[in-house]
Amino acid sequence: MHAQVRANVLLCSLVALTQAFYVPGFSYKSYRDGDTIPLLVNKVYSDNSQLQYAYAQLPFTCPPTGRIRSGRFTSGTSISLNLGEVLRGDRITVSDYELVMGTDEEARYLCSHTMDIDGLRRTKDLIRDGYKTEWIVDNLPGATSLQTTDKQRKYYAAGFRIGEEVRSVQGGPPQYVLNNHVTLVIRYHRAPGRDGEKGRKVVVGFEVFPRSITASGRNESGIPTLLQSEQEPFLLVPRGNSTSEDDESEATSLTAPFTYSVYWREEEKLEWQNRWDMYLMAQDDSSNIHWLAIVTSLVVSGLLTVAVAVVLARTVRGDIAGSQDGVLGASQLALKPSKSPTREKGGLLDKLGDVEGRASLSDDEDTEDITGWKLIHGDVFRTPQHGSLLAPLVGSGIQLLFMAMCLLILSAAGILNPSFRGGYISVGTGLFVFAGLFSGYYSSRIYRTFGGRLWRENVLVTASLVPGLLFATVFILNLFVWIQASSTAIPFGTLIALVLLWLFIQLPLVYMGGWYGFERVGAWSHPIKPNAIPRQLPAQPWRVKTTQAILLAGLPPFMVIFIELTCACNTLWSDKSTYYYAFGFTSIVGAILAIAIVEVSVIATYLLLCAENYNWWWHSFLVGASSALWIFAYLVYYFFSTLHISGFVSGLLFFAYGALACALYALLAGSLGFLAAYAFVMRLYAAVKID
Repeated sequence: MHAQVRANVLLCSLVALTQAFYVPGFSYKSYRDGDTIPLLVNKVYSDNSQLQYAYAQLPFTCPPTGRIRSGRFTSGTSISLNLGEVLRGDRITVSDYELVMGTDEEARYLCSHTMDIDGLRRTKDLIRDGYKTEWIVDNLPGATSLQTTDKQRKYYAAGFRIGEEVRSVQGGPPQYVLNNHVTLVIRYHRAPGRDGEKGRKVVVGFEVFPRSITASGRNESGIPTLLQSEQEPFLLVPRGNSTSEDDESEATSLTAPFTYSVYWREEEKLEWQNRWDMYLMAQDDSSNIHWLAIVTSLVVSGLLTVAVAVVLARTVRGDIAGSQDGVLGASQLALKPSKSPTREKGGLLDKLGDVEGRASLSDDEDTEDITGWKLIHGDVFRTPQHGSLLAPLVGSGIQLLFMAMCLLILSAAGILNPSFRGGYISVGTGLFVFAGLFSGYYSSRIYRTFGGRLWRENVLVTASLVPGLLFATVFILNLFVWIQASSTAIPFGTLIALVLLWLFIQLPLVYMGGWYGFERVGAWSHPIKPNAIPRQLPAQPWRVKTTQAILLAGLPPFMVIFIELTCACNTLWSDKSTYYYAFGFTSIVGAILAIAIVEVSVIATYLLLCAENYNWWWHSFLVGASSALWIFAYLVYYFFSTLHISGFVSGLLFFAYGALACALYALLAGSLGFLAAYAFVMRLYAAVKID
């Protein structure tokens, strides 16, 4: 009965974790009737390109005049951004669109903007690539209103299209329509608390309905006379030019009039703290997929758990119990010439022959599996080759592991959410810098365990490994992005700020952790001291060779995260108008992934030791990191099978950032696998009594 109660409590806890809720923030902003609310324009983005562009710098937009003022905001003012917003390509500016709380505007003239031939070509390219616009009102992105398949619920997809590409029925060249009129529907709710009693309101929805209206048939103010009726679209055809794109000899320019409508509608059922639910409803509809990911992960992890249980509970424990019937003496494990090795009652070899004698023992697989790992007791803790590189890698992986765990916890709890624009990158950067303490500590302890003495050099390598990789990759990619005049390019001032952040904050933290780990705590003590002369390795079975082990061991962890990885890729690249917010599910899958990596590393290490191979240090790290290869292979498949990204720079950004993400994941997973194997080997050999 008690077991059933505990199981029910555990199940309820898992369900609660998957329901990531939204923490609205410390305060809301309420408005009176007649207050002016600024409309912020950010950027344009496309599912078919990795390049983003600042909306205010595009050739078809109306330049701000500064006539709109709301508090400290004036149209044309660039909003100060946090680090995450800058790194994700945001460029937010106050526009000339005038929104007055409670005041409807059936039609309002914004401006008439003239585009030259180069501007027309670029506008057509943006429309052809399916670019969408991101506007912001009261921290809500402008959204396209959609309905679920059963037409019972409405949900939002962020952004709206710049225009449309119209294909000719007769097979002629396509024509391009520019959306030069927008209908803005802003939904509000009575403010909570005393503000609501005073008649103040809060914004809970921001819908944008774009439309293309011809330049003809307008009054003196530039407003269409028949706005509510069907209108001819505004075609991007330069004056004096035919509809053919090839004949532009007489093309000069095109003037586009821009207008907008504003409607305020009260939303009585939607509270302010739940206003992001409309944007996240698409995630709720895919909850069955996430549950399938969890079930699949549990099945794979369960099979691995059974394998580890067999290794630990039967093979290893039985072997240790057999050896503890008598002390395992050094004379029993010494290599002595013998033609016919014999057995003891406990299952141990009393004598070992020469190379021929060992070859004869290989015929009995049970004997090899039981006694193989004991034969290398004098070499299992021998310092690995290139240990001075392995220590910084493990330290950096622990730093990334701490950052990832904290981000998942904060996201699953709702503290990090879409309303905190750029919050994931900003908070992640802060957590990564702070985790430099743990990075330096573990790296220095491992380095001293390997016999290192130059701990300051080790600290410098540890502190520079991941930041150096990130900075070098971003800087090289920026050279390509800057040429495209994309907002994806990181400003030079931000790059300098990142260097200063590394130099004056992270490097000292890594140094402090390294000093404490090396000088005050010191190396880990091993239960067995290495022999003076290394043991010669026998011929290795195929299953423990590095290449085969990496490919095989990486498959189970990849299967654990495959479904969740597909959902994340669809949000990041295939449908950027939706928000990935299933962090409750992701946290559970991430925990199962960590368990799978630990179990795979333990199994692979045990098989390697049974093959009388004591070079398990690098082997465990590479086995833990091996699923990164499968993830990158999946990204390559996803690029060619699902995405429609065109252009060299966009493809370069996809593969470069994908490879960088896989490299960071490999550091994290490899460090986890190394620590699991280290703990397993320490516990295994500490349980055996050796003279």
